[in-house]
Amino acid sequence: MDTQSIHGVPIRLTDERWQHILKRHVELVNERGRVLETVAEPDCIQLGDFGELLAIRYYDKTPLTSKHLVVAYREISPSDGFILTAYFSSRPSVRRKVLWKR
Repeated sequence: MDTQSIHGVPIRLTDERWQHILKRHVELVNERGRVLETVAEPDCIQLGDFGELLAIRYYDKTPLTSKHLVVAYREISPSDGFILTAYFSSRPSVRRKVLWKR
């Protein structure tokens, strides 16, 4: 299943990567659609520690309460990218550089 970043880059979420995410973040088990939606329609994008992009979107109802969903992904070319990981967070990091905001 794929989505598209705000830059129009197709972003892949492979089954292998999804299983990797679920091993560490079981609360995301029924949230695959939200993970893809967060990349396609984020509230903001921050720069990660290793050049990856962090798409962040707020959800008032999640399996944990109201949270921000953070999805780390890479755009490796104008026609290809992939999701690295995803997790819920209480709030976006204030120390990270904001690259884009809705």
